[in-house]
Amino acid sequence: QVQLVESGGGLVQTGGSLRLSCAATGRTASSYVVGWFRQAPGKEREFVAAISGGGHITNYAHSVKGRFTISRDNAKNTVYVQMNSLKPEDTAVYYCAATGRPTYGSRWYDVENYDYWGQGTQVTVSS
Repeated sequence: QVQLVESGGGLVQTGGSLRLSCAATGRTASSYVVGWFRQAPGKEREFVAAISGGGHITNYAHSVKGRFTISRDNAKNTVYVQMNSLKPEDTAVYYCAATGRPTYGSRWYDVENYDYWGQGTQVTVSS
């Protein structure tokens, strides 16, 4: 079992920055692919970014590429997403998720590929 706890959300102005953290517990947590997803009111949960267990492979949604950076510190069992140049359309509840399944191709972006989810943290970007 893997448990995930997000932190770092808040209210920020357009153009500002936030860093979200996802702390994982569990014996094999450091080997899992971890992804960040977000869900705005009335919309489906969507992929934001993901990182491989070793941290060598990353994937980003087109909407955040160049603005967000995902990273991990396996010694601390924590995955981060640094969010810069935030826009009002980035407003959502952000969730981290983990999977021990083989992840390749479209599985990176697929909500169904991830077995463990955090409780979410709210990010609000004011215009």
